[in-house]
Amino acid sequence: MPAYLVQHPAAQAQEDILIEDPRLQLTFQAGWAVFTDPNGVCLAIPAGQGAHIQRIDPDEEQPAPTKE
Repeated sequence: MPAYLVQHPAAQAQEDILIEDPRLQLTFQAGWAVFTDPNGVCLAIPAGQGAHIQRIDPDEEQPAPTKE
């Protein structure tokens, strides 16, 4: 499932946001980072805000724990 962590600069005193949805898409349009799903825009962040956006992928290669 696509998930993104949005971190704002410390000087802005805003909380980090984790946004996830199986149909979530991220595009960059005219200076904006735009998160959409089939219903439309979910979140839009202006580039000038200085937010850091990181995609979080589940670690599918990690083996399942074994019982001893």
